[in-house]
Order: sequence, then C-alpha cells, then structure tokens
Amino acid sequence: MIESNVSLSCAWCAGGGDGTGAHLDENHSEHSLSPTGHLVVAVCLGFIGTLGFLNNTLVLILFCRYKVLRSPMNCLLVSISVSDLLVCVLGTPFSFAASTQGRWLIGRAGCVWYGFINSFLGVVSLISLAVLSYERYCTMMGATQADSTNYRKVAMGIAFSWIYSMIWTLPPLFGWSCYGPEGPGTTCSVNWAARTANNVSYIVCLFIFCLILPFMVIVYSYGRLLQAITQMSRINTAVSRKREQRVLFMVVMMVVCYLLCWLPYGVMALVATFGRPGLVTPAASIIPSLLAKSSTVINPIIYIFMNKQFCRCFHALIMCTTPERGSSFKNSSKVTKTLRTVRRANGQNVTFAVAPAGHPAIFAPNSSGQKSSSDGEKPSPAVGQGTNRPVVSLVAYYNG
Repeated sequence: MIESNVSLSCAWCAGGGDGTGAHLDENHSEHSLSPTGHLVVAVCLGFIGTLGFLNNTLVLILFCRYKVLRSPMNCLLVSISVSDLLVCVLGTPFSFAASTQGRWLIGRAGCVWYGFINSFLGVVSLISLAVLSYERYCTMMGATQADSTNYRKVAMGIAFSWIYSMIWTLPPLFGWSCYGPEGPGTTCSVNWAARTANNVSYIVCLFIFCLILPFMVIVYSYGRLLQAITQMSRINTAVSRKREQRVLFMVVMMVVCYLLCWLPYGVMALVATFGRPGLVTPAASIIPSLLAKSSTVINPIIYIFMNKQFCRCFHALIMCTTPERGSSFKNSSKVTKTLRTVRRANGQNVTFAVAPAGHPAIFAPNSSGQKSSSDGEKPSPAVGQGTNRPVVSLVAYYNG
C-alpha cells in the first residue's frame, strides 16, 4: 500500500511556497499512500465525520430541548460535544476531500489553518475531559457545592479548557514550531519531523501539558472515586452491587478510551520526533490520526448516551413524549450538602452508603457511639462499620 517509506518533512514551514498547493504536492508526491490506501482512509474519515456529526448534533438538540438536562455538569459535556462537532465540521471534510484525491487541496495557508484548528479543538476535548473528571471528584467528595443552579465553577472550567488549549496551540503560528503536512500529505498537524531545538521543545511541552497532565488528572480523580466505590462494597444488596459494577465499568471505559484514542497519536509524535528518520511511515502515522479523530464519535457515546438522564430524553424525543423524571443530580446535590452538614456538626468522619432501595443514606456516630442514619432508622451492622473513612455515593450521580 505504501509506495515509499521516506519520512515526511516540513521544510516549507520556514518559508517558501506560494500557497497554491503546488509546493505541497512536490514535497509529498514521493511518500504518499497508494490510491487504494487513500480510498481506505477516505472511507474511514467519512464514517468518523458522519457519525461524529450526528452524535454530537443529537447531544446539542437534547440539551436545548429538555430543561432537565441543563445542569452545570451537563454543560461540561456539551462543551466537549461542541468541540467534537467543530472538528467534524471544520476539519474532517477537508482531510476527507484530500484523501479522495490523494493530495492536499487547499494550499499552504489552508494546511496551517487545518493544523491549528484540529490541534486546538483536540486539546479542548482532552482538557475538558480532565476538567470533567476533576469536577466529578470534587462534587462527589464534598470539595465543591453541588448545586443545580451554580454554574459559576463549571463556566470557569469550560473557559479554562478553551483558553488553556488556545495558549498551547497558538505558538506554532508565531514561530515556536509550525503547522504543516502530516503522514501521506492529506492531513496537517504540528511539525513532528523537524529535529531543531525550537521544534523539539514545543513537542515535549505539548506532550506533557496537553496529554500526560490531563491523563494524570483523570486517573487521580476517577481513582479516588473508585476508592469510594470499593468502600461501598460492604452493602450486601444485589441492586447496590449491580450499580457499583456499572459505575466501575463506566470509569474504566473512560480511561481506556482516552488512552486508545490519544496515546497512539502521542507515541507516534514522539517517535517521529526522537526516532530515526523514516521510522514512522505514512500508514503508521495515519492510523493514530484516525484513532484521535474517532474520539469525536466515542466521547458522546461514553459520556452522554451511557447517561440514563440523556437516554430518557432521547427516548422521549423519538417517541414524542415527556421524559421521565430523573434524580441523579438532585440526589448527588443533597448527598454532598448533607455530608458537609454532618461533618461540620459532628466534627467527625462520615460514612455514606446506598440504601437497599437505591436511595442515599448518611450515617454518623451518635452520642451512644452507634451509627445512626439521616432518616432516623438504624443501619444494617454491615454498613459502614470498622471504618472512619468517608464513603460517598456515586450511584445516583452516574446512573441518572
């Protein structure tokens, strides 16, 4: 499939070229994919772009139509969908068209624009996932106020995601590295191939602050939440165990899909930067790029369509009915407020668990040394005994 294994250079970034695309074609004609290879890439891009557009558009339609979805946490999900939708609209069509023709079609300036907009929106998605995980951690562990009308912190998180991404993707436009052709010459991105100190320093910083750092935040946040889930394993009810397993499955899927979409691309970039020239072939470079673009399809499925609240609204949209009432955010809000209140009142750690019926219950030591529940009933001896560590309910929050 590959006609040549010569590595892709980006010398034109430093100057030259008339912006018509001819210079691009001269540089990349020797290391393009075969016509069959370009066709396969075009089919993949068309599939990813279409599904990503439909999935994220549906998310925005649901959010705009149903007020029950307009919670602060869901605003973060919508921000992710907006960035993914923009990738499908502003980026994928150009790489799809280029793949159908086997060459870049909109010239040097278009290549720089494509590289910037895709890098910017990709980093927005990555940082937003990290902000989402940290916000979930803070909300459920009682570090922030879980209020269905408090949009300030979430708005700050969204603004941070977009501004932070802009800070790290603007420098190549002003001389710190550059944007140029990538892989077989039908897509554009950061110049991974140049071995100058200017370029290498940018790539290292981009890798650390826009891939590794968000991943560490996600692992830390969801890791702490999983610790809380394991502490709830003392509840001997089938409903609780089933819900805990569902939360665990969702968390594992979030981390695995993050790595599946973005780690191959990061590794490819590092190998292209620090490996021997020609080690990254056009086929080897296009596969990680496709995986990264597939995040626009995967993100809505994991973060939104696995959310029962969104699923209820989607079902109502299809059936033209009123969505069933959900209680995920309200329950988590009440849980966090009550947990904070009990801690302040008793000055002691609180054990929070999930009642057999799936309703939240909070237990705190009373004056007699026994644990009493927030609803006045005595808890089962199996719940919360032998631990002074707080146990937080994640079931209502994740299952909507």
